[in-house]
Amino acid sequence: MTRAVLVATVLVLGAGPALAQDQFFDSNGVRIRYIDRGKGEPVVLLHGNGGSLQGWIDAGIVASLERDYRVIAFDARGHGKSGKPHEVSAYGQQMGLDAIRLLDHLSLTRAHFVGYSMGASIFGKLVTTHPSRFITLTMGGSTGRFKFTPAEAERIEREAAEKERDCVSRSQMTRLAAVGQAPPTDAEFQARSKACLADPNQDRFALAALHRGFKDLAVTAEQVRAIAVPTVGIVGSLDGYLADFKEMQGVRPSMKLVVIDGATHGGPKGAMIRPEFLAAVRELISSHQLPRTQQPRDAGAAVH
Repeated sequence: MTRAVLVATVLVLGAGPALAQDQFFDSNGVRIRYIDRGKGEPVVLLHGNGGSLQGWIDAGIVASLERDYRVIAFDARGHGKSGKPHEVSAYGQQMGLDAIRLLDHLSLTRAHFVGYSMGASIFGKLVTTHPSRFITLTMGGSTGRFKFTPAEAERIEREAAEKERDCVSRSQMTRLAAVGQAPPTDAEFQARSKACLADPNQDRFALAALHRGFKDLAVTAEQVRAIAVPTVGIVGSLDGYLADFKEMQGVRPSMKLVVIDGATHGGPKGAMIRPEFLAAVRELISSHQLPRTQQPRDAGAAVH
């Protein structure tokens, strides 16, 4: 994202502190970094593959939501300042369980969950195994793995091997490019690889391991159809995942689908940094507030 786009985005979505105070907790042996700001009903945010909680701050989403809610964002294991195990078994469903353990750590029983891309895939699996912990679910930029096939398993392994070698996957970059956009050039790929390898918060072996763990996030159409948690799917019109969202809506008509015109999966035109994304998140949360008697006991706790 260019500086000009970032500044414009923050102005649109609401300016806030550039940095937040880091906190950490132990999640079954893995150190997880998180922030906890605001008060009210809790909203848990989980970023995309290769990102960190800072993305939610840069987009102005944390600053906006914390005016009305308790915002909890964390770095997924393998990312940012969280622990980075190299074993495939440390990822998969463990990535969703980190969110459950974080709620337990904060003595919270339920929350609104908002995930983007990888975060949406993780929460899309978690809602099938721990639905009682969800008030609402926002799935941005990804439907999760609800139609896992042998071809997708092969793709995951290919992209994981590329990350193990180059820190980024050229195949993944090509797959996530905007509809109608040319694939990344050699120069663009080399620049991304070089930046990733030089970033102390990136670990190519951890990134490869977590990628291989994605197969454990697969869900069936029957599981998707059984989800009763109020859900919104948000995707850009130029995101290749739009077709998947339309297919999922056919399986689960109760899911509201918001398509952001002209938005892509990531980059300066990414759906997550568009004001329509925040508006859709707010609409879902505000329309499914818990009764006062069910409000989190510590929702009025001091801001951390």
